[in-house]
Amino acid sequence: MRTTVDLPDPLFRQIKAEAALRGMKLREFIMYSLERTLTERSAKPKSHRVTLPLIRGDGKRLINPTREQLDASLWDSRD
Repeated sequence: MRTTVDLPDPLFRQIKAEAALRGMKLREFIMYSLERTLTERSAKPKSHRVTLPLIRGDGKRLINPTREQLDASLWDSRD
């Protein structure tokens, strides 16, 4: 299928130069780039929603750990 796309001149020059550096025709490089972009997008893992708060509490206590407690908890979770 043929289509027409308007590109800014600087972008067109950049695309054409990149295709030449790779030894590809302009058409080949554009098709390669589009296919790669679409493939990468579909291969990315879908993110999941996080329900806040991450730390559940009774709402009566203020959680305010010291820097030492935070550092210790990071080391403990790696074991």
